[in-house]
Amino acid sequence: MLALLATGLVAGGCGSEEAEEAPTGDAAAPDAAQFPKPDGRSLEEIAGQEGTESDLVILPAGQVFHEGENRIGLGVFTIDRKPVADADIALYVAKPNKPAEGPFPAAVESLAVEAPFQSRSTSLDPDAAESVYTANIDLEGKGEWRILALVKDGDGFGFTAVPSAVVGAFPKVPAEGEDAPVIETLTEDDVGGDLAKIDTRQPPSTMHEANFAGVVGEKPIVLLFATPALCSSRVCGPVVDIAEQVKAERGDEAEFIMQEIYKDNEFDKGLREQVEAYNLPSEPWLFVIDSDGMISTAIEGAFSEGELNAALDEVTGS
Repeated sequence: MLALLATGLVAGGCGSEEAEEAPTGDAAAPDAAQFPKPDGRSLEEIAGQEGTESDLVILPAGQVFHEGENRIGLGVFTIDRKPVADADIALYVAKPNKPAEGPFPAAVESLAVEAPFQSRSTSLDPDAAESVYTANIDLEGKGEWRILALVKDGDGFGFTAVPSAVVGAFPKVPAEGEDAPVIETLTEDDVGGDLAKIDTRQPPSTMHEANFAGVVGEKPIVLLFATPALCSSRVCGPVVDIAEQVKAERGDEAEFIMQEIYKDNEFDKGLREQVEAYNLPSEPWLFVIDSDGMISTAIEGAFSEGELNAALDEVTGS
């Protein structure tokens, strides 16, 4: 495990093993005071002095990191891939050969929705994700940031190395504070009412009423790139369900648009031009855009109803 910290394993895209069991609800991040301060130590020193090797596997749910504050999503499971949704975890980060920064406690966000909004795509998928851990971390400086997780274990801690974050590896992905690239998104009218052509969810979502290019800059927009039937991360179905539930409650405050990932909804045909316009290396992606066309919130991977509502509040003044 210490060797992983020394070599800095680089994160890849999230896979099906990152699905997690749903907690009873969202769980706030533990108090940072419960975890040791770095006190100028390296990640290796914190791991060696503060605990024993944990039997948990902790993997980032994304691979795009920008300079500044990043919301990092995490999947947490046992070595035999059983999901864990109730661990108290904090992250520590460091540039190679530099002192550690932290702790950054992680909250647990539930992906559960009310029964009327759960699609067959989600309910019939045994690997569909049901929760995600999130931590907000400042990453000041491009390049590799190595990550250590401490897991509260009674009066002590377990440690595990987390694959590195590489800041600036995907500079073309739109970031918060930038203008949203303008794309043409197909509507129900464009496909003669056959939503299966532009939506793999079962049943199709209701988020195909407006063309993005026709409404951007006029009203807030929730733009969700996802493919419920073809999603490698197994979180597309749940997050589309979440967006449907929030749309039912707040659809008069913003335009909700879902964009599929693959041409003709076939993996072998490659990415749709709208996905290429945003230079997305993974799915799903959420962009919440204000009425001036600027990206207010960008989230790679899974997000909760609470996170989407908070992002909407930012652009609607609610």
